[in-house]
Amino acid sequence: MTEFTYIADELLLEAQEKTGLSDFGSQTFKQGLEQLCLTYDNNGFSEKGRKRHRRRLVDLLQARLRIEQSFKDYPAILDEEVRAPMFLTGLPRTGTSALLNLLANDTDARPLKLWEGMMPDPCEGFKHGEDDPRYLMMKAWQEEQNKKNPDFSKIHHTTADTPEECIHLLNHTFQDVQFGMETMMEPYGSWFQQQDLTESYDYYAKLLNMLQWQRPGNRWLLKTPGHLWALDQLTRLYPDCSIIITHRNPLQAVTSYCSMMHALMKERTYNPKTLGPVVMEYLARKVEASLVQRENIDNSRIFDGQFNDFIKDSLGFVDTIYQYFNLPMSNQTATAFKTYADQHPMGKHGKHHYQLEEYGLTEQLVLDRFSFYIEHFQVPID
Repeated sequence: MTEFTYIADELLLEAQEKTGLSDFGSQTFKQGLEQLCLTYDNNGFSEKGRKRHRRRLVDLLQARLRIEQSFKDYPAILDEEVRAPMFLTGLPRTGTSALLNLLANDTDARPLKLWEGMMPDPCEGFKHGEDDPRYLMMKAWQEEQNKKNPDFSKIHHTTADTPEECIHLLNHTFQDVQFGMETMMEPYGSWFQQQDLTESYDYYAKLLNMLQWQRPGNRWLLKTPGHLWALDQLTRLYPDCSIIITHRNPLQAVTSYCSMMHALMKERTYNPKTLGPVVMEYLARKVEASLVQRENIDNSRIFDGQFNDFIKDSLGFVDTIYQYFNLPMSNQTATAFKTYADQHPMGKHGKHHYQLEEYGLTEQLVLDRFSFYIEHFQVPID
């Protein structure tokens, strides 16, 4: 294997040369960039894998340069107001993606699309009401990715048109969970868990303003398990928001997330049995952090739902959410929900299989670590 080393300053310079721009905005993002460079360079990734991650970092830096330029070119962006957004979060693998795709069938909902999250800045020569030509490029790229990694597509199927995690917006801050696997590795994992996320979420809010200005919607519908680290930031920025948190048997959630991370780490050499304990501890800490934050958040802002209830009756689950937050549901919306649910059964894109032992875990280890979670939210473990 040939030597390949990340140097953050080189990435910054490359992004500037490719765009002809120089202003990245606040310089604090460089700390996260440096931590990511160290993480990608020192955790057993193949040369191909490290080069791929390097390209991705340069792409994010180019996007950040364009974003900052857009704030200058279109100052009206920052005058936009995002009202009453709905956020979906919870432990990974607790049904948030399936719920997001179902809720997106309400015409009042404004979900984030994958291509928007990765390219939130206005395209060159942007005009209101016109399609963004970058959409077709993103569509072709994502279709190719699904072909290259069909196992991951079974776990988390994505297209350019699919409502997608708003973690792609937070990626531009370099102070977020990135793909998720970065928080399972050092030094980024420990660094991230020690961060005050205020500035990161302030930037996230500005990006929502940017998208609202380009393609407005009535009620933003946004989702990422990463928000569980930042419930206080969501309610600070959007006091009128609604937050849905899904809960699932940790024996299933932890192991399924291990499987997902393993699929993302195909270009890394490591023993999968070392992955489970790291994943388990990370997820447990995430829940612990959220419980501390919730002590200062109005309970009426948060709906707690069980994964089992959603699987048994997704339409009833959605109806309960709408009643809880006093949201109107027209006959047209109810019909759209039913049509989607009938056409998208669980496991439509294939099933993935996993066992605790593959990742160095036992049932007792997981149940002991998550006993506080099971008890607090009365999570069924059958």
